[in-house]
Amino acid sequence: MKNQSQHENLTYLIVWSLLFASPLLSLYMRAINDPYITFNWTEVFFIWRKFGIFLALFLIHNFLLAPLLIHQHRRTLYFSIAAALVAGFAVYQFNTHKFNGKRMRDFRHQMELREKKMKQHDEHMEQRDELPPMFMDMPNDKAGRGPRPDDMPKDGLGPNDFKQDGPRMMRGRHNPPIFFGEHDILSIVVLLLMFGANLGIKYYYRSRSDQRKLEELEKQNLEQQLEYLRYQINPHFFMNTLNNIHALVDIDPSKAQETIVELSKMMRFVLYEGDKSGVPLTKEFSFIRTYAKLMELRYTDKVKITVDVPNEAPDKTIPPLMLISFIENAFKHGISYQHDSFVDMKASIDGDYLLFTCINSKAEKPNQEKGGVGLTNVRKRLDLLYDKRYKLDIKDEPDIYTVVLKLPL
Repeated sequence: MKNQSQHENLTYLIVWSLLFASPLLSLYMRAINDPYITFNWTEVFFIWRKFGIFLALFLIHNFLLAPLLIHQHRRTLYFSIAAALVAGFAVYQFNTHKFNGKRMRDFRHQMELREKKMKQHDEHMEQRDELPPMFMDMPNDKAGRGPRPDDMPKDGLGPNDFKQDGPRMMRGRHNPPIFFGEHDILSIVVLLLMFGANLGIKYYYRSRSDQRKLEELEKQNLEQQLEYLRYQINPHFFMNTLNNIHALVDIDPSKAQETIVELSKMMRFVLYEGDKSGVPLTKEFSFIRTYAKLMELRYTDKVKITVDVPNEAPDKTIPPLMLISFIENAFKHGISYQHDSFVDMKASIDGDYLLFTCINSKAEKPNQEKGGVGLTNVRKRLDLLYDKRYKLDIKDEPDIYTVVLKLPL
């Protein structure tokens, strides 16, 4: 949230910095392109004063008014204060416009008087050029042609001030653009657009913040669901394996010792690898082989268990205990103590995909052991982890149950 606010304030700082720099750049470029224009700080300060008014209103709206609407949802209070602020700005603009209008009228009247004097000067010069040579050195009043240019009233303008471009003071002096308060309506529209843009930016950053919070909540929910599914792995075979080990202690002590070692490996994998987001393929394959070896202790020769998984695998990961869910389901529903049955497991690597197949016979009276992860939950886990990037085909035939899974690595 703090970074979000910093990014938003940085955006405003860049925009206003560019805006205040624009008069300097504009006047500098005009001074370069026009030799009659000099860099005049008075014009820059005039524009900055206008910008300063909008900046002050922006700060009030950004830090005081906008939070009322966006964060507190107090629409009535926001629009009431905003309307009062715009009305006060309109009154200020009207008075400023009125004062500036009077100054402009006085300035135009002064220019008209000076243009009239300039026109009279031009007429006197033309008449002087038409005098006979004998009157050229006589004062204009004696020649009957009016006053000489040097005898004209001084008002700050000299003969050199009259050029083809007009009075010298007209050159280098430019009226400010109408954007800066010359038209009240336009200034109010600009103010409203500025408020609207401020609200738009705040809503944008607020939506981004809400989206991130939503993603974090979804991620937490996903992790909780995965954790719940992960801990549904059936521990029942541990109890049966311990019972088998107990029986082997008297029959085959060395075999019992090997079984205890294998069981400890499986328990270590479940405890230390089961809560990770991914484990190496080699560890997952090793867990499957150990699981199948321990399950062989429980059944007679009527049950055929086949495991075909690579001893070596690429440096890829897979969610822990993902494949064992299907294998556990095969032993639970496909093994019969009275009839011949089988479980066939196979895994292979095809490029960036893992291909896993589990085929088992179907028992007339499935094993009634409780626990385990149902296929519905397995699909849910796959959906959460891979969305639509995986492929799961299940064929439930009268005598055979087939699972084919294709996972991206």
